[in-house]
Amino acid sequence: MNPTKFVKPKSLKDTHHNYCPGCGHGIIHRIIAEVVDELGIREKTIAVAPVGCAVFAYDYWDFDVTEAPHGRPPAVATGIKRVLPDRIVFTYQGDGDLAAIGTSEIIHTANRAENITVIFVNNTVYGMTQGQMAPTTLIGQKTLTTPYGREVTRDGYPLKVSELISVLDGARYVARGTVTNPKNITITKSYIKTAFITQIENKGFSLVEILSMCPAGIHMSPVEALNWVENELTKCFPLGVIKNV
Repeated sequence: MNPTKFVKPKSLKDTHHNYCPGCGHGIIHRIIAEVVDELGIREKTIAVAPVGCAVFAYDYWDFDVTEAPHGRPPAVATGIKRVLPDRIVFTYQGDGDLAAIGTSEIIHTANRAENITVIFVNNTVYGMTQGQMAPTTLIGQKTLTTPYGREVTRDGYPLKVSELISVLDGARYVARGTVTNPKNITITKSYIKTAFITQIENKGFSLVEILSMCPAGIHMSPVEALNWVENELTKCFPLGVIKNV
């Protein structure tokens, strides 16, 4: 038997990335590219990336990617999909973008059952600007703006976006995965593929949340960040399929 030969997906450009060591974005880019290739939708795919580390995505994906103002990718994606309904349109957003400034956009887009897919990368901090508290920051987690830890009485609770979206009638598929080990990467890839198929079959809105490592933002080594995501972050944000209509 010949060993499996791993090759670069056609939907990835042949270039070096600028992400910090241990960052999960590169892994997520790769599995999205693999899904696009496997579904044969590369020439029909349009991604929407916002401000934040997610904005670098258009340097790495070899399909159409446009940029949106901070928090507004769902609105931009809605416009593109309504004008070009035969395209496969998805947003690629971080927690600061989607769960803070973009909360209104994501809720109303899901509630309208817009036939788009959202890839939501949750690393609990604003990574590009050195790690301020985000809506998904854990209770007690120290950040640049919560140096003694997040407090409920002052800062509220971590926002569970996937659970929030899942109760909306317009949301058809919602799942949460992570990229901390090969098994979890494979499972998360299957979630992304199901989300794209949901759109291809014109079923409506789909969202995949991905718990990711941001060593620079949470001030840990890459190995420490990976273990923290597996052992701490998943306690607050349980993995699995949350809704599948």
